[in-house]
Amino acid sequence: MTSRVLVVDDEPDMVENCARILKKAGYQCLTATDPHAALALVEAERPDLLLTDLKMPGMDGMELLRRARDVDPALPVILLTAFATIESAVTAIKDGAFDYLPKNFSLDQLRMAVERGLRQRELELENRNLREQLQGTLGFENILGRSAAMARVFELVRKAARSDANILVRGESGTGKELVARAVHANSPRAAQPFVPVDCASLPEQLLESELFGHEKGAFTGAVKSKRGLMEVADRGTLFLDEIAEMPLPLQVKLLRALQERQLRRVGGTSLVDVDVRVVSATNRDLREAVTRGQFREELYYRVNVIEIQLPPLRERAGDVRLLAHAFLKRYGHERVRAFDEAVLEALEAYAWPGNVRELQNVVERACALADRDRVTRADLPEYLVRGGRTVLAAPTAAAPTAPAVAEAGLPLKEAKEKWMQVLEASYLRELLEQHGGNISAAAKAAGIDRKTFHRLINKYQIRG
Repeated sequence: MTSRVLVVDDEPDMVENCARILKKAGYQCLTATDPHAALALVEAERPDLLLTDLKMPGMDGMELLRRARDVDPALPVILLTAFATIESAVTAIKDGAFDYLPKNFSLDQLRMAVERGLRQRELELENRNLREQLQGTLGFENILGRSAAMARVFELVRKAARSDANILVRGESGTGKELVARAVHANSPRAAQPFVPVDCASLPEQLLESELFGHEKGAFTGAVKSKRGLMEVADRGTLFLDEIAEMPLPLQVKLLRALQERQLRRVGGTSLVDVDVRVVSATNRDLREAVTRGQFREELYYRVNVIEIQLPPLRERAGDVRLLAHAFLKRYGHERVRAFDEAVLEALEAYAWPGNVRELQNVVERACALADRDRVTRADLPEYLVRGGRTVLAAPTAAAPTAPAVAEAGLPLKEAKEKWMQVLEASYLRELLEQHGGNISAAAKAAGIDRKTFHRLINKYQIRG
């Protein structure tokens, strides 16, 4: 993608001349003759480099430099001035300017300065990304598992990451879909560029459209300035669409066109903006079934599901419960709580974990907070988990069949397992609600899931607090 340079000078002729030179060199230019307007462009458009005059009314170049770098610390700034002195040059560099040019610069001087500034930005972003990986925020180190099921996932992620194909990550709530998406990004050629997550279930359609595609000034009430959408922010990087099955159909059409054409149109805009993103989507639903029901567009399904990664639920990851429990103990024990009683580990392994890894994390964090000694005992576990690892099955609902109904139906093993898990999940949700007196926020926190997801699940099973 073409790098974008913001040119700022209170002299329109200077702005026009610089923009003309840089456009001929292959750069895309944004321009402003007012430093306050320039700062708004930095916030809304996130240019790759700022080229600004030093002496301007209202806000000088040094102040613009400081405020622009508050918005984007990696933004290289080149200062221009007719008053080229060694003293002002040294001051500018000390205050964070990348370079300094007198206004009688040659064409080659300008082009070389911009080229070096953009190279510096690329290196800084790459180094920042590598630091994040070393700190364990990205990559495989946050996805723990030694089971055969997870070994297959690791191998598929490794192979998928090296391509540029769009990926669909499927799995139950709490299995770690975003961690897999981050691992794909961190091990891909796009690793030095942004990873931008979008929660498709958390916003109403109009806000989601604006967040995803951006908007122009005046596009709707409250749009006081133009704003880049998250798809633009993810340019040259990875866009993570969490809960993509919840995206409204009209937005699915717009997303499909943007992915096909590699261009988007902001809300209220008329011009097309080039974008280059790799899309990783996640869902806990069967998108093929959603396509059959007319709830998801078939063309978009094939566009986002070039490679599918299916995450196994924790109950199917033999041996991983202990590994994960010890990892969470190290994180939440704070050197005070150092071990589990063997009876605790046995109870953890006996439980079915309808909330998957997220629920296990919540249970271990709770146990570490409640432990009176340097070991977690059974007394520190939730009561429902101590009952031999089984959740008591509650009365049937129309949405979740009872265990006998599953057995009598003569279903194949895979379908029978799905029905059993519906029973278990519904019962688990009911019990949590009872424990927390019908408080959905508290129950969702205990389950290790967000309130919106908890709401969707209790509606699915027709559960009332």
